[in-house]
Amino acid sequence: MESVKTTIFETTVTEIGAEAKGFKEINMVIFFGKEAPDALRSSCYLINVTPVKETPKPGMTLLIDDQAYTITAVGNEVMTNLSNLGHISIVFDGSTKPELAGTMYVEQKAYPEINEGSSIQILK
Repeated sequence: MESVKTTIFETTVTEIGAEAKGFKEINMVIFFGKEAPDALRSSCYLINVTPVKETPKPGMTLLIDDQAYTITAVGNEVMTNLSNLGHISIVFDGSTKPELAGTMYVEQKAYPEINEGSSIQILK
């Protein structure tokens, strides 16, 4: 029997910076709330800032529309930055040690197709 997952974070992509899709080359996605500074806006997928109900941890699931990724490592600033600014980087390389404080690492598999209106969720 499959266990029911609880959503601890949910938001929607509202805008895509001109250079955001270029980060596919390095297997990275950068999310930022609508208050993103001009210097960073073009690199980011802009999202609605919403509360994070629980600290994301390895073993939880990142869901981008219907694409699921197992979280493998979480930097110690992810919870704060995501809650306050909507700002985190996600690296799709399966790292188990967080190299960067504001970065969440997920399993290495097909890079997500993210569009305006895409749903972003973290499930436990």
